[in-house]
Amino acid sequence: MAILAMPLSVAAPKLTLGKSEFAGKSIKSATPSKCHTRQNVRFAIKAAGYDEELVKTTKTIASPGRGILAIDESNATCGLRLSSIGLENNETNRQAYRELLLETPGLGEYISGAILFEETLYQSTTKGKKMVDVCSEQGIIPGIKVDKGLVSLPGSNNESWCQGLDGLHSRTAAYYKQGARFAKWRTVVSVPNGPSDLAIKEAAWGLARYAAICQDNGLVPIVEPEVLLDGDHGIERTAEVAEKVWSTVFYYLAENNLLFEGILLKPSMVTPGNGSKVRATPEEVAKYTLTMLKRTVPPAVPGIMFLSGGQSEVEATLNLNAMNQSLNPWHVSFSYARALQNSVLKAWKGQPENIDAAQKALLVRAKANSLAQLGKYSAEGEAEEAKKGMFVKGYTY
Repeated sequence: MAILAMPLSVAAPKLTLGKSEFAGKSIKSATPSKCHTRQNVRFAIKAAGYDEELVKTTKTIASPGRGILAIDESNATCGLRLSSIGLENNETNRQAYRELLLETPGLGEYISGAILFEETLYQSTTKGKKMVDVCSEQGIIPGIKVDKGLVSLPGSNNESWCQGLDGLHSRTAAYYKQGARFAKWRTVVSVPNGPSDLAIKEAAWGLARYAAICQDNGLVPIVEPEVLLDGDHGIERTAEVAEKVWSTVFYYLAENNLLFEGILLKPSMVTPGNGSKVRATPEEVAKYTLTMLKRTVPPAVPGIMFLSGGQSEVEATLNLNAMNQSLNPWHVSFSYARALQNSVLKAWKGQPENIDAAQKALLVRAKANSLAQLGKYSAEGEAEEAKKGMFVKGYTY
């Protein structure tokens, strides 16, 4: 990342220069003078690089009525999806499933971006067309999962940290060359385990370094510190933890000179823990979530793309709809995996003759969330299957 030192002439009397909470720019304070001399003040300014392209990408993804389809599950996790319908976990079956999703006619009307696993980014369909080209023809921007998963964090309260920074610069450059234009890095925070300051700082610093490397190589970074649903705590405790996490994340994003207009966020919604006896209404979820975000996220950020986190398909859509009943400083939308895919898998069942039905099921869920992004969704007529929760304790990708 190139840094340009630019001289700025200013009048000296009573000059006060500080450090913005979000700017993350190092400023050398000028010494006040008794006379009206002019002095040079040096600001650290990030060179343009990919800035225009990054902003264009975020605006396209964060466009009205559209969100992100997350199909970046690792091969192991994708195997769990396939095994649930009696299919073996092999490349042929993974290819068939991802092809089914991305080739759904009209998907681009509701989906602006698709997060892919590395295998998919370099994969072609059974007809020989690159998966990234299938996305582009639908008007969908291809993205890529770049983290290398969670491992135990030494010195913490049985918590995790995310690995994958080693070699990330060369990998992101290669992903850009392959056609990806945004990236995702998922780390997690556990409420029952504290969370410890160490775990929060490690998560935030890792996200900031990942994001800076991505922007240097032309990829919009999706910043995702997932606050897990595990636990029996109430919604107030979730809000408290989420606020601390996002405050810390933005501190380190600023320290790493991120272009805020060139990032997207993927937060958890603020809900009670999955084991809590008190459930929250969509209106309560919206109130706590938006309050937390307004306290921590600058309006320069273009889009908030929520994860579903094990909520049922309908619950995730209802909560998103509630958050779009008022004006927000950012585009508030979705980046769902299970909450878009669950009905698709059940309709497909691994049978070629069910592809049309499965693709129609995907469109139903994509359209429902598109309406929720616009604040126009109604759950009337939703199938009972779509109302079933999908929580998995300690869920991993």
